[in-house]
Amino acid sequence: MNINDKDSWLWVPIYLVASIGCGLAVFEKYFPMAYLIAIGFYRVNAIVLFFSREGVLDWITKYKQESIVMSMQATKPYIEKTREFFGLLIISDALAINYIVAT
Repeated sequence: MNINDKDSWLWVPIYLVASIGCGLAVFEKYFPMAYLIAIGFYRVNAIVLFFSREGVLDWITKYKQESIVMSMQATKPYIEKTREFFGLLIISDALAINYIVAT
């Protein structure tokens, strides 16, 4: 994530919420309802990225899973969307672990 990205207004809060949720869990402060809301938001956005034009499905089928780690400069939209997709899965899984521990 780069603060200079045109969509940093979206990604900074997304990762901030996940970071705060995981950081507080270290101190055994849990917020199960907040985890569920965030997980739902992240998963819905992941689904949108998966099926969007030049998204993950295109990366798999059209671009034959071209490496998404070659360069940190995402000049191809399907690479940026694929990275964002996997980022959303990772942080929603982290919050799911917090939820399981909390309940």
